[in-house]
Amino acid sequence: MAEDERKQEEIETESNKLQPEVDNVQIVFRDGQLSCIGEDMEEIPLTLVDSYSKVTRRLDLSFNKLRNLHRLEEFPNLEELVLDNNELGDDVQFPTLTFLHTLTLNKNKLTNLEQLLQNIQNNLPQLTYLSLLGNIACPNQLSAKDKDEEDYQRYRYYVLHRLPSLKFLDSTSVSKEELAEAKRTGPFMSVVRATEEEIEGAHDVSGSYPGSSFTPLPTNTRQVEEHIGTFGKSKYIYYGRHSEGNRFIRNNDL
Repeated sequence: MAEDERKQEEIETESNKLQPEVDNVQIVFRDGQLSCIGEDMEEIPLTLVDSYSKVTRRLDLSFNKLRNLHRLEEFPNLEELVLDNNELGDDVQFPTLTFLHTLTLNKNKLTNLEQLLQNIQNNLPQLTYLSLLGNIACPNQLSAKDKDEEDYQRYRYYVLHRLPSLKFLDSTSVSKEELAEAKRTGPFMSVVRATEEEIEGAHDVSGSYPGSSFTPLPTNTRQVEEHIGTFGKSKYIYYGRHSEGNRFIRNNDL
C-alpha cells in the first residue's frame, strides 16, 4: 500500500510540472484538482485524458459547450465532477464512476428527470451531493416562472425517493424528516408528460380516441317521423320558488 501511495505522489508531482496548456486549452492542475473552464469545448480532449486522467480526483469543466461525456470513463478516480453551464441534454450518459460523491449539473439542458435519475442510479453508486438547478428537469423559478415552491418540493421528494443516499440536493441539505417523507410520498411524485405524438394524436376530428370505439355521439340516428315529443298546452301552471313542474315529466316523454 505504501508503494502505491508513493507512485501516486510521483505521478501527481510530474503532472504538476506539465505545461498549463493542452491543445490550446488553458488548464489548471494542482493536488488532484483539474480545472478547464470557459474554453468552449464540445467534448473532453484526448490529450487532457492522456495527461491527467489517472491523477484527477476533482474535475471542473464548467462554462464550456459540452454536449456529451465521451472519455469521462478514463477518469476512474474521480470524486467530484463539476459540469455547470454546459449544453448537456437528455442523451447524456455517465460512465461507471465508483468513487464519485459530488455531481453538479446546474444550467444545462436536462428535461427528463426520470431518465437522468436512472442513469445516476446505474452508474454513480456513491453519489451523495447532486445539484440540478437551472434545468427544466428541476422545476423551480430558475428554470420556469410558472413553477412554485410546491412544484420544487414534489421534485425533491421524488429525487430523494430514487436516490435515498443523497445528503445534499441542489442548494439545501437533506434532513431526516424530508427523507422520511420522500420514502412515504416520493413514489407518487413522478411527473408524467405526454409525448408530442401522443398530444397530436390525442383525438381526431370526429371526437373519438385512437384505439377506442367510444364516441360522444349516438351510434344511430332517429328518423324525423319517429320522435315521441308532443306539443300542447298544459292545464297545470306552477308559480314561485316551489315550482316542481319538471317532476311530472317522465323519461319516455322526452
